[in-house]
Amino acid sequence: QVQLVESGGALVQAGGSLRLSCTDSGRTFSSNTMGWFRQAPGKEREFVATINGIGGRTFYRDSVKGRFTISRDNAKNTLYLQMNSLKPEDTAVYYCAARALSGGSLYYAARQYDYWGQGTQVTVLS
Repeated sequence: QVQLVESGGALVQAGGSLRLSCTDSGRTFSSNTMGWFRQAPGKEREFVATINGIGGRTFYRDSVKGRFTISRDNAKNTLYLQMNSLKPEDTAVYYCAARALSGGSLYYAARQYDYWGQGTQVTVLS
């Protein structure tokens, strides 16, 4: 069973950095494609980044390319999102998600993920 718990959200000034973590208590972490999504108030949940099981392939939404880095440590069952040069428009609740036993593929749509964490709030002040 996959259980995801995010941490690392905080209030930060524009231009600052944060690292989000997502820990999976299940046994299949290294076989799961993982993703980060975010949802701002009054907006739909949107894709941020995805990484395949081995970690060799990643993909980002255009607005975070060059600023955010998704990575994983399969030995620790942990997913990360390093966020640099944060902007007020990055303010949202950030969710990690898992698509179980997905091999080397990447997924970009929320409906393609099977498991979700509870979310962690990121607030960027201008």
